Amino acid sequence: MTWKEYGEDLETRLADLHGRIHRGAYRAQPSRRVWIPKPDGRQRPLGVAALEDKIVQRAVGTVLNQIWEEDFLGFSYGFRPGRSQHDALDALWVGIVRKKVNWILDLDIRSFFDKLQHDWLVKFVEHRIGDKRVVRLIQKWLQAGVLEEGQWIETEEGSPQGSVISPALANLYLHYVLDVWVEAWRQKLASGDVIIVRYADDAVLGFEHREEAERFLEQLRERLAKFGLDLHPDKTRLIEFGRYAADHRKKRGEGKPETFNFLGFTHICGTYHRGGFTVHRKTIGKRMTAKLNDIRAQLRKRRHGGVPSTLKWLQQVVRGYFQYHAIPGNWARLQSFRRDVLQSWLQTLRRRSQRHRLTWLGFQQRLGALLPPIQILHPYPDARLYAKHPSIQGKNRVR
Repeated sequence: MTWKEYGEDLETRLADLHGRIHRGAYRAQPSRRVWIPKPDGRQRPLGVAALEDKIVQRAVGTVLNQIWEEDFLGFSYGFRPGRSQHDALDALWVGIVRKKVNWILDLDIRSFFDKLQHDWLVKFVEHRIGDKRVVRLIQKWLQAGVLEEGQWIETEEGSPQGSVISPALANLYLHYVLDVWVEAWRQKLASGDVIIVRYADDAVLGFEHREEAERFLEQLRERLAKFGLDLHPDKTRLIEFGRYAADHRKKRGEGKPETFNFLGFTHICGTYHRGGFTVHRKTIGKRMTAKLNDIRAQLRKRRHGGVPSTLKWLQQVVRGYFQYHAIPGNWARLQSFRRDVLQSWLQTLRRRSQRHRLTWLGFQQRLGALLPPIQILHPYPDARLYAKHPSIQGKNRVR
C-alpha cells in the first residue's frame, strides 16, 4: 500500500490502527530487505518497513526519545534532537585541541545493527519503560523477520538498519553497553585526560597516555563481547595523534602522524598560521571520488537532455554537497570537487556533437558561473561549540 492510498481514508485507517494496538491485535509485518552499495565496494542491508509499521514506530519513537533523552550522555550525538554530525565534529576538534590528547582510538563496531541482542535490548527498554504494551510492540518489530526475494527470514538478533525505530534502539543499546561504561571508566580508572565522541555506532576516543589507551581497548573488547558485539580488527586503530605527535615521530624517524576518518572527514595533525597546533579536516578522498563517479553516471544519462534541467539538478547537487562539506580548512577539496563537476559536465556536452565549439574558458563563463560558488558555510568548531554550550568553555583549556 502507498502513502497516497492510505491517505484516502486516513482518519478511519488511523482509528482502526489505534484500536488494534490497544487491543493487542496489531501485528508487525516483516521488513523488506534491500541492498545498497557501500564506498568500499561491499553492500549494506537495509530494512524497509511496511507503511503502518512506520507510522507506529514513529509515534512510539517520538515518546521514547523524550524519555531516554534525559539519560543519554553529552558525548552522544547521533539521532538526538538539536544535535547534528557537525556538532559531533566540533566536539571532537575541541577535545583534541584543548585537552591533553596524544593518542586516538578510532573504533569500528563490526556489523553493529546486525548483532544487537534482542534479550539485552528488551532489558534496556524495561529499565526505563514500565508500560508492557510498549515493550511488546518493540518485541514484535524485532521478531517480525525480513523478506528477501519473497522468502521470509527469521531474525534472532539485530535490528533492521533503515527502519524508523532502529536509530532510537541503537542509541539505547550503546548508551548502556558503551557510554555509561566509558564514563565510569574514565572517572575511576583514568589518570590522564580521556575524551570520547560518539555518533550512532561510530566513536572516536582520545587519550593522554598510551598505556591507558591500550588497557581501555583490551577491556572494551571484553565489554562488547558480553553483549554480542566485537570490534572490526582492521578498522579499529590506535594511533599517535595530537600536539606532540609530529615532533615525537620525527625524532623516531617515523614520518608524519597517521590520520583518521570520522563522519566524512579525514582528520590531520597540523598547525595554524601562528604556529600553534590544530587539527585540519578534509573531505575523505574516497568518498569524494565516489560522489563524483555518481555525478558522472547521472550526467551520462542526461547527455541528451535539456541544459536548463541539467543545470538545475547540478546546482542542487553542488549546493547540498557544500552545505555539509564547506567547513574551515576544506577549501582545496571544495575547489577540486567543483572543478571536477564542471569538467565532467563539459565532457558530457562535448560528446553530444562532434562539431562542438565549447572551450573550457567559454564554458566557465557561460555555464560554470551558474553553479554555487565556493564559500565556507560553517564556523570554526570552537566558536559554534562554545556558542551552544558556553558553560564548558573554561573546561576545555589545556592545563
